[in-house]
Amino acid sequence: MFAPVFATAITSADVLQKLGSNPTRLFLFGQAPQNIAKPYAVWQDITGSPYNQLSGVPTVDRYTIQFDVYATTAQAAREAAEALRDVFEPVAYVVGWRGGSRDTVTQNYRYGFDIEWHVQRPPQT
Repeated sequence: MFAPVFATAITSADVLQKLGSNPTRLFLFGQAPQNIAKPYAVWQDITGSPYNQLSGVPTVDRYTIQFDVYATTAQAAREAAEALRDVFEPVAYVVGWRGGSRDTVTQNYRYGFDIEWHVQRPPQT
């Protein structure tokens, strides 16, 4: 019922190089630890729905997923976002660039984008 975001991301050597491997600094929204090393990224489902059909249950679920990368430099945020983009483009569609910003309190840079992912459900038995 959920897109395999983390499992897909860690197949990329570039993602692991940018976001680490122990731990990989890619977290479901609200789960990034305080004071985690940067860059790190978070994701969340922002919308989704099953592909309903007239006969039988849906066989595909569609998700729109938002990614936000945080880093100490704009360049590092962009490079980590590019690594994530590159691993997801073969399986999903990039549907929006959220752009970048800098937090006035933490001085961290952020870059965000959205993907739409059509996930095949396992066959019903």
